[in-house]
Amino acid sequence: MKASDLRLDELVQFYEGNLSLKNRRLVLHDIHAFAQFRKDMLDMVGPDNARRILTRFGFYWGQADAAAMKRVFVWETLREWIKAGPRLQTLQGVARAGIKSLSVDDAGGHFSMEVVWHNSGEAAEHLDAIGPSREPVCWMLAGYLSGYATFCCGHNIYFVEQQCSAQGLPACIAVGKDQESWGAALNRHLPYFKAEDIKGRILSLTAELKRTTRELEEQRRKLEAITQDSAPEFLEVHSASFRKTIDLATRVARFDSEVLVTGETGVGKEVLARYVHRQSRRAAGPFIAINCGAVPESLLESELFGHKAGAFTGATGDREGLFEQAVGGTLFLDEIGEITPAIQVKLLRVLQDMELRRVGENRSRKINARVIAATNRDLPKAIRQGVFRQDLFYRLGVVELRVPPLRERRDDILPLARHFAAHFARRFDIPRLRLDATCLPALLNYPWPGNVRELENAVEHAAVMSHEGLIMPDHLPAAITRPGDAGAPVLADTTRSLADVERAYINAVLQSVNGNRTRAAAILGIGQTTLWRKLKA
Repeated sequence: MKASDLRLDELVQFYEGNLSLKNRRLVLHDIHAFAQFRKDMLDMVGPDNARRILTRFGFYWGQADAAAMKRVFVWETLREWIKAGPRLQTLQGVARAGIKSLSVDDAGGHFSMEVVWHNSGEAAEHLDAIGPSREPVCWMLAGYLSGYATFCCGHNIYFVEQQCSAQGLPACIAVGKDQESWGAALNRHLPYFKAEDIKGRILSLTAELKRTTRELEEQRRKLEAITQDSAPEFLEVHSASFRKTIDLATRVARFDSEVLVTGETGVGKEVLARYVHRQSRRAAGPFIAINCGAVPESLLESELFGHKAGAFTGATGDREGLFEQAVGGTLFLDEIGEITPAIQVKLLRVLQDMELRRVGENRSRKINARVIAATNRDLPKAIRQGVFRQDLFYRLGVVELRVPPLRERRDDILPLARHFAAHFARRFDIPRLRLDATCLPALLNYPWPGNVRELENAVEHAAVMSHEGLIMPDHLPAAITRPGDAGAPVLADTTRSLADVERAYINAVLQSVNGNRTRAAAILGIGQTTLWRKLKA
């Protein structure tokens, strides 16, 4: 889990009369009312005591949030857990927090962090009720990060604001360090950080929250949820591996060279092919796709190249093939590794000469279509086995675009899951459908053997099973939340042949998805045609 993955609508539950952040109740307050409260506090107890009270309030708040983040998520590193503190300040609306620098060792001993707050609500409160200040006044914000980092590191961390927008400056800047790194410079600020028993109380509250989580989840289903819409963009690419593929696809799109898209079943090869088409000079032309593995050889030739009336039984009239239909556009040949040697020869000739002859016709016709092919097979291995032509492979693969499997682009899992949630919200008319934050660890930790297609099916399953538009972990397929439960006994019997084991495993996967062959093929990592052949055998 990374700090950048956090989203407010997945962290906070909105109920009538109750807001909560992962089962810890929240209350909204008005900034103008709090500004008056701040002024009254300064007038009644003086600036030093007011600062001490607000700093300790922020410190407790920060420790409570750090405990919640530890309780709910598994963080990639200590740094990511710490970075979630400023991220939460942004999500909660107290300021737009940005990290200028962060240095912390693995044990959390040495600590140094610089944070910038833009549009600080606390500074705005001070300006509204009291006016400009000579000293920094974001005491709660500094206390919050101090408490948050202290909980994360296991020893005291102190944030001190260096400049403030209440002083007339464009932004607020705070620096946090461990006590040893601060040295004598911390002495005048230490009296404001007296909160010795806070961590013990937070740990006690955390243990209590763990005991009551299940009961609260049951109560949650009985409440009327008020959620927020989300509409993420599909091509929100965070992983470096897929970004590299997208960048290469963007460059290739400008030229008419043939492209071979490779990758496992369900990774989104056709989606990438459509992207290349949209970015090309042929974008105004048609994009025509055919699954070569799903069409019998006797029909595939006619589908691709067309036929003349009377060419074969049932050919009652002339018919143009997909190459001709795709004139000025793109022809996408999916599952190209499944075509027979006879079709391979004819396809190679068409690509070399850029002209074709319809079945039963002697006249050659010029074609003007760009070809993008895709396969989940290892074509170099197929060449060595003599089932795929090497010259056709080189012709199709002028440029190869490899779509990495989802397990290699884990940073894209959450944006994709949110995209699918928004898609099914529209499709199923669930306007506020969203993922609860407790789903994120399961989504990130699952290996996704069926890749993006399996993720889409999982979100669809969860959308159907969800209550009041809120997707919880138990709404996801059991294979995702309890991956160790699926299929273990299949390999236990060493007396059976490999064919028997394969047959039993395929049947087990089919049973787990209620006979859905599309999803079963995705989980098995094979094409639907291959699955059909195995079932037939």
